[in-house]
Amino acid sequence: MNKNDFFRLATLQICGNLDIEKALFSCLQFLRQVMPVDWMSLQLYEAGLNSMRTVAIATLTEAKIVNLLRPLSIEANQQMGQRIREKKQEVHLHIIGAKTDKVYQEIIHSHGIKASSFMVMVLESHREYLGSLTLVSESEIFTQEQMNLISLLKEPFVIAMSNTLRFQEITKLKDLLKDENKYLYKEIRQLTGDDIIGANFGLKDVMEKVRRVAALDSPVLLLGETGVGKDVIANAIHKSSFRQNGPFIKINCGAIPDTLIDSELFGYEKGAFSGAIKTNIGRFERANKGTIFLDEIGDLPLQSQVRLLRVLQDKEIERVGGSKIIKLDIRIIAATNRNLEEMIKSNQFREDLWFRLCVFPINIPPLRERKTDIPALMQYFISKKAKELKLPIIPKLVSGGVDSLIDYDWPGNVRELENIVERALILSNNDTLSFDYIKRFDAQENLNQLNQNKEMETLDVVTSRYIERTLAITKGKINGPGGAAEILGINPNTLRNRMKKLEIVYGRKGNNSCDPR
Repeated sequence: MNKNDFFRLATLQICGNLDIEKALFSCLQFLRQVMPVDWMSLQLYEAGLNSMRTVAIATLTEAKIVNLLRPLSIEANQQMGQRIREKKQEVHLHIIGAKTDKVYQEIIHSHGIKASSFMVMVLESHREYLGSLTLVSESEIFTQEQMNLISLLKEPFVIAMSNTLRFQEITKLKDLLKDENKYLYKEIRQLTGDDIIGANFGLKDVMEKVRRVAALDSPVLLLGETGVGKDVIANAIHKSSFRQNGPFIKINCGAIPDTLIDSELFGYEKGAFSGAIKTNIGRFERANKGTIFLDEIGDLPLQSQVRLLRVLQDKEIERVGGSKIIKLDIRIIAATNRNLEEMIKSNQFREDLWFRLCVFPINIPPLRERKTDIPALMQYFISKKAKELKLPIIPKLVSGGVDSLIDYDWPGNVRELENIVERALILSNNDTLSFDYIKRFDAQENLNQLNQNKEMETLDVVTSRYIERTLAITKGKINGPGGAAEILGINPNTLRNRMKKLEIVYGRKGNNSCDPR
């Protein structure tokens, strides 16, 4: 075998496996064809510990990661330090019985190996010491020719050793991040009093239901208006269940186009459609051994409802474009702000799916029905938003400041309260905090004001004026809670069409309002 063939074939063994111990074993088997090697190892010198760490070992029968730290004697430490300073990169031959390097005498002895000779090759990258490779022959003496062959493999072993050290560092950082996440989660729980705000007041009945169902595996359906905190309750159920250490996968069914919902939920096989260049795991598979939270379940297309029904019944899925049955161990929590029973009557939602999902419904009351929670929520959001906004001090609440919040009707619920607190902090100029700018809009009162106009006008004029007045009240908001469509009691699309016909320019008005929906 010439040197080129030797280098090529040996490199394939060394770099052909991501597991360093398997790569070392394959290399040992290959080298046995050209030299009497019986044992190989990779070492890392840790100067701060005055020790040599054996990373991996390969013998004739096995290979393993050992991560064994061997303290060195004073003499061995001095030899190792000198070798690193002198940056000796050639392969060293040591014959047992002759004057042997103290460092490797101690290493060989610590592993209980009988050796006649051994070779050591120092591994360096960019003139920085990485470690060393040791090859042991139990009964023969390595030749100069064999030493020359091993020296050809310096670069492949440097790559393998470098990748191993980087992988160990990534693993260490990953474990550290996991520990930090656990710590931060604990801190967050302590910040919020280890309980959901309102658990002992306005949400007392809800939390009682959460405690009852959390330990079970039954599907849960969370019902309530937009912004009441359905995602918070779903997370509480997961964290209180035996699946708490498993994944908690959230998906908003209304935020994904109908054409992508199946592949997003169930995944797809390579070649299932144009652009599917590799197999993709869906959200259900990612939630295996944990919980999946399907928010806005009322927006799920009918064809996807059929597939979801199968998941609920059989706990199994098929990826798009595939035929393999994939068994799942998951819990399903769904949520909606829509009236699913009305949607069933109009054939927008499957009745059999409704029965499967509605095993244990939990109705989360809107904020206007649990105003006892407002002071605690306000204090929590003030603290949270002040940190996010990096305010030097938290402004003091003016006397009676919470009264404005309690008097308000909260069409946007807890989410609206959070936004209002943030807006108040921005406007406070680090002085005092007030919520006096909140005004309650009474749709009926405005209707009565419109009816006070006794002047006879055409129907289109009256309609235009009424719509414009309503839009003024909602600051141009058409969709959603508190929007013009809700106040007028018509579909948002119907309202837009009528506004186009009447040539009413629509869109949010004023700089203090958000974008139209």
